[in-house]
Amino acid sequence: MDRYLYPHIKNDLSEKMVFIGGPRQVGKTTLSLQFLESGTEKHPAYLNWDSPVIRKDLLAGQLPTKQKLLIFDEIHKYKDWKSLIKGFYDLNKSDTQFLVTGSARLDYFRKGGDSLQGRYHYYRLHPLTLDEISPEYSASQVPNLLRFGGFPEPQIKSSETHWKRWERERAKRVIFEDLVSLENVRNVSQVELLASLLPNRVGSLLSINNLSTDLQVAFETAEKWVSMLENLYVCFRISPWTNSKLRSLKKEKKVYMWDWSVCSDESARYENMVASHLFKFCNLWEDARGEEMDLQFLRNAQGKEIDFVIVKNQKPWFAVECKTDDRSLSKQISYYAERTNIPHFFQVHLGSKDYEVKEHRTRVLPFNKLCVWLLENSPAI
Repeated sequence: MDRYLYPHIKNDLSEKMVFIGGPRQVGKTTLSLQFLESGTEKHPAYLNWDSPVIRKDLLAGQLPTKQKLLIFDEIHKYKDWKSLIKGFYDLNKSDTQFLVTGSARLDYFRKGGDSLQGRYHYYRLHPLTLDEISPEYSASQVPNLLRFGGFPEPQIKSSETHWKRWERERAKRVIFEDLVSLENVRNVSQVELLASLLPNRVGSLLSINNLSTDLQVAFETAEKWVSMLENLYVCFRISPWTNSKLRSLKKEKKVYMWDWSVCSDESARYENMVASHLFKFCNLWEDARGEEMDLQFLRNAQGKEIDFVIVKNQKPWFAVECKTDDRSLSKQISYYAERTNIPHFFQVHLGSKDYEVKEHRTRVLPFNKLCVWLLENSPAI
């Protein structure tokens, strides 16, 4: 299947280098190989730093000849990779395209002292969403997506046993390989424990104080560890949207997982799946168009909450409230429709009803129909 970033990357390769980051095992290498005719790791244009032969050639300044596109995979494992890529690009950019992929470490290392500034576009590859696994946006595919998540391997296999083994192995590699290679963490087992605690806090306000108590570490340490897991694409946090007319909650954030399948509570898993689709939508607008996008939530001091507010260039675009059934309009939407200038509200559910409540600027619709709307409003080439 062609991933959603394919046309955007293809368009940008003619202008600059393209970097692809994202979670481990999200499909970055598979996506990059789609740009080659053979589409396999054996293609001479695919340069994996883990290969001793390829590594030796690159260090000697030797590139494959007669290749219009070169793919550099895992090259960020080399300490001077930026200088190496910069030299290759500056000498060959007139007749060769450059695609660079890697794990969280690529994103981590590119941020510090970026000598490549102005030479590349950066994209974050997200897990599969409904539009990618079902071109017809079939509601019949939603339960499978909800259960096994959007990472390609467990989604394609759709096996409970395979998912359990895959999840366990991936979690270990993220903590004991990626984390250890990036951060000087003494209590790695404590960070692993933190990662196991976060799925149970999905959809709720994340109290760092409570986490620090559970982990028996200082507040600053718990905050740092959560930030580390964000950098490793384990989780992401969203902030409250504030409106001067409302007594909004301004401090605590909510947390969601990149792999929503790890949430044992089905309601939290469903909310996380919706959050991930919206987060992908926002990141695509940022990466492909440079827009300022924020995925936030709305909650006041009385606890009245709307699950998500999408803010574009500091202005609210639309809000989304998650419900598992399609019975009645949420009282929270009615409350905030009367008190905010948010242009559109969606109440998304796992049922089949699709209707409008015009007086509250609201559409009540199934999850698969929200996915259609998101694709129709995504940046086009």
